Amino acid sequence: MKRHSLLALTLCGLVAACDRDRPPGQEPAPPAVTIMTFNVQNLFDNVDDPGKDDATFLPLSAKQSAAHKAGCAKIEVERWRDQCLNWDWSEPVLKRKLAGVAAAILQVNDGHGADIIALQEVENAAIVDRLSFEYLGAANYGPSILIEGDDERGIDVAFLSRLPLTEAPVLHPMTFPDYPDRQGDTRGILEATFLLPDGTPLTGLAVHFPAPFHPVEMRVEAYRQLNLLRSRLPPDHAVFAAGDFNTVSAEMVDGGMLDRYVRPTWQIAHELCDGCPGTYYYPRDDNWSFLDMILFAPPRGEKTTWRIRADSVRIRNRAPEQVTASGTPKHYDGATQSGVSDHWPLSVTIELAEKQ
Repeated sequence: MKRHSLLALTLCGLVAACDRDRPPGQEPAPPAVTIMTFNVQNLFDNVDDPGKDDATFLPLSAKQSAAHKAGCAKIEVERWRDQCLNWDWSEPVLKRKLAGVAAAILQVNDGHGADIIALQEVENAAIVDRLSFEYLGAANYGPSILIEGDDERGIDVAFLSRLPLTEAPVLHPMTFPDYPDRQGDTRGILEATFLLPDGTPLTGLAVHFPAPFHPVEMRVEAYRQLNLLRSRLPPDHAVFAAGDFNTVSAEMVDGGMLDRYVRPTWQIAHELCDGCPGTYYYPRDDNWSFLDMILFAPPRGEKTTWRIRADSVRIRNRAPEQVTASGTPKHYDGATQSGVSDHWPLSVTIELAEKQ
């Protein structure tokens, strides 16, 4: 591992997984990097952002106008309509939300958080930066990596990372020609390339696929576009895709979604997790799904490579605020200021190893 050797030493000082505290005489652990994905369920600020559907996420004092009430009245789902009218998304409520998200993230790496986090359902770079600098300061993340997309609700995908970028990130819009009336309820794929401790480029693809109420063909098309991006990357890049794939267990198993569109190209991290039920729970069906996944593909043609550490895959759900009394994800309730998210975060460690 001669390339970028000086930079590798510098990076090891930044990455929490490096063995800084190795006892004398003990063999050094291989360089390692931890990746997390977390759908943080509507992480909005409390300021009206033009172009965003953020009427629910405002202080009650800003919800008293006739225009606001008329807008909320158009919402068909009663629960969402009530939230739009009556939730007080005040500073104390928002602080509680940010603190809960931060506590969930800091379960990794002895309180330092994952080295790279893919986030879904965030409103803008400002709220991700606030999470990073006010609530995750000890984790030493850089500024948020987020490019505004065209989702009609105004939610985006983002990265937080301790690893440096090698080039400017790119947002690849997804297109669904067969469903033009549903295009607005979609997010693009955020591509960012980081530098691993040995100098290997690591390209991350952050995703938030169309929700399960959309036709399955839309998720098939999303996988197709993801795999096309993967195929165009240089062969010396390690690659991961992380996020909310919105693929329910029935589509994974009965529909063969993973067999057709994932396993030929990717390693599926959660399949190495013994006893992990899923990251999302559907009470109506009493059913778990891995809506959230981390997929990994090592670089090709190298004598050494990056691989998933088999015993490292974890669902992070130890913070009390994350779990209901029945042991399922506890969504954030702005009225009671309880819970964190309706998804649990998933994490995995990749490490450098000799090819077999």
